[in-house]
Amino acid sequence: MKKFFKGIGRLFMDSQGNASSKRFVGILCGVSLCITLYANSYTHGDIKPSDTLVNAVAMLAFGCLGLTSTEKIFGKKSEEKKEETQEEI
Repeated sequence: MKKFFKGIGRLFMDSQGNASSKRFVGILCGVSLCITLYANSYTHGDIKPSDTLVNAVAMLAFGCLGLTSTEKIFGKKSEEKKEETQEEI
Protein backbone atom coordinates (compact mmCIF):
# COMPACT_ATOMS: atom_id res chain seq x y z
CA MET A 1 0.00 0.00 0.00
CA LYS A 2 2.93 2.32 0.71
CA LYS A 3 4.22 1.80 -2.84
CA PHE A 4 0.84 2.81 -4.24
CA PHE A 5 0.76 6.11 -2.37
CA LYS A 6 4.41 6.74 -3.20
CA GLY A 7 3.61 6.21 -6.89
CA ILE A 8 0.66 8.60 -6.70
CA GLY A 9 2.93 11.17 -5.06
CA ARG A 10 5.45 10.83 -7.88
CA LEU A 11 2.75 11.79 -10.40
CA PHE A 12 2.85 15.32 -9.05
CA MET A 13 6.65 15.68 -9.08
CA ASP A 14 8.94 16.82 -11.85
CA SER A 15 12.12 15.04 -12.93
CA GLN A 16 14.17 16.68 -10.13
CA GLY A 17 11.72 15.52 -7.45
CA ASN A 18 10.13 18.93 -6.81
CA ALA A 19 6.37 19.44 -6.65
CA SER A 20 5.04 20.48 -10.06
CA SER A 21 2.03 22.78 -10.16
CA LYS A 22 1.57 22.16 -13.90
CA ARG A 23 1.19 18.44 -13.34
CA PHE A 24 -1.18 19.02 -10.42
CA VAL A 25 -3.40 21.38 -12.42
CA GLY A 26 -3.29 19.16 -15.51
CA ILE A 27 -4.25 16.00 -13.63
CA LEU A 28 -6.92 17.85 -11.62
CA CYS A 29 -8.46 19.27 -14.82
CA GLY A 30 -8.35 15.89 -16.55
CA VAL A 31 -10.02 14.10 -13.63
CA SER A 32 -12.70 16.77 -13.20
CA LEU A 33 -13.39 16.73 -16.95
CA CYS A 34 -13.79 12.94 -16.96
CA ILE A 35 -16.10 13.02 -13.93
CA THR A 36 -18.21 15.80 -15.45
CA LEU A 37 -18.56 14.09 -18.82
CA TYR A 38 -19.39 10.76 -17.17
CA ALA A 39 -22.02 12.38 -14.94
CA ASN A 40 -23.54 14.20 -17.92
CA SER A 41 -24.03 10.97 -19.80
CA TYR A 42 -26.70 10.04 -17.22
CA THR A 43 -28.44 13.42 -16.91
CA HIS A 44 -30.80 15.36 -19.14
CA GLY A 45 -29.51 17.72 -21.79
CA ASP A 46 -30.89 20.68 -19.84
CA ILE A 47 -28.25 20.41 -17.12
CA LYS A 48 -25.09 20.16 -19.15
CA PRO A 49 -22.08 22.51 -18.94
CA SER A 50 -21.46 24.83 -21.84
CA ASP A 51 -19.33 23.49 -24.67
CA THR A 52 -16.94 26.41 -24.31
CA LEU A 53 -16.30 25.56 -20.66
CA VAL A 54 -15.63 21.90 -21.45
CA ASN A 55 -13.24 22.85 -24.25
CA ALA A 56 -11.42 25.35 -22.01
CA VAL A 57 -10.87 22.78 -19.26
CA ALA A 58 -9.72 20.21 -21.82
CA MET A 59 -7.26 22.67 -23.38
CA LEU A 60 -5.95 23.62 -19.93
CA ALA A 61 -5.41 19.97 -18.99
CA PHE A 62 -3.70 19.08 -22.27
CA GLY A 63 -1.67 22.29 -22.19
CA CYS A 64 -0.38 21.74 -18.66
CA LEU A 65 0.52 18.11 -19.24
CA GLY A 66 1.95 18.90 -22.68
CA LEU A 67 4.18 21.65 -21.28
CA THR A 68 5.49 19.25 -18.68
CA SER A 69 6.47 16.70 -21.30
CA THR A 70 8.10 19.28 -23.61
CA GLU A 71 10.11 20.65 -20.71
CA LYS A 72 11.26 17.14 -19.98
CA ILE A 73 12.38 16.63 -23.59
CA PHE A 74 13.95 20.02 -24.24
CA GLY A 75 15.18 20.54 -20.68
CA LYS A 76 17.72 17.75 -21.05
CA LYS A 77 19.29 19.44 -24.05
CA SER A 78 19.73 22.71 -22.18
CA GLU A 79 21.17 20.87 -19.15
CA GLU A 80 23.68 19.09 -21.43
CA LYS A 81 24.71 22.44 -22.91
CA LYS A 82 25.22 23.88 -19.42
CA GLU A 83 27.41 20.90 -18.48
CA GLU A 84 29.45 21.32 -21.68
CA THR A 85 30.04 25.01 -21.04
CA GLN A 86 31.04 24.32 -17.43
CA GLU A 87 33.53 21.69 -18.61
CA GLU A 88 35.06 24.16 -21.07
CA ILE A 89 35.63 26.72 -18.31
